[in-house]
Amino acid sequence: MSDPTPGRAVLDVWCELQCTDCRTALTDLRALRDRYGDALELRLRHFPLEKHRHAYAAAQAAEEAAVQGRGWAFAEAVLERAEDLGRHGEKMLLEIAGELGLDTEELDTALIDGRHLLIVDADQAEGAAIGVTGTPTYVIGGERLDGGKSQDGLRERIEEIADRLLAERTD
Repeated sequence: MSDPTPGRAVLDVWCELQCTDCRTALTDLRALRDRYGDALELRLRHFPLEKHRHAYAAAQAAEEAAVQGRGWAFAEAVLERAEDLGRHGEKMLLEIAGELGLDTEELDTALIDGRHLLIVDADQAEGAAIGVTGTPTYVIGGERLDGGKSQDGLRERIEEIADRLLAERTD
């Protein structure tokens, strides 16, 4: 894991794109983005769960969307339609990519050739190694916060840690 840019803090967001709890977390993530702007780097980390058939493909598609400059926009759009992903699978991923102006042929090719498998697998392995068991899970300043059971109070705790980290980096 790379060190954050001076004056910035990093929030790793272990997410699964077919997870409705992760969709609920979007409200907090958007509020954090609004409050901190570029001072808080939100990093999407993948933790596809076996119970969701299309989560692994969605994670790979999100990586391709990131290569094309729209990673978070794509992830958020997929999360907004998490139930539809369960019903429509990869077809829906390509639909969303088209709606966002991404190169759908390139995204489809990335799903076929598996060019992002290693990134998704590495995220999942790292998550498991640090104790991630469900999504969403956050890691900031070395502290793991589990949002899979409840989101209550998590944004406030993330803000406390981010404020501390940012104050330390400006000293």
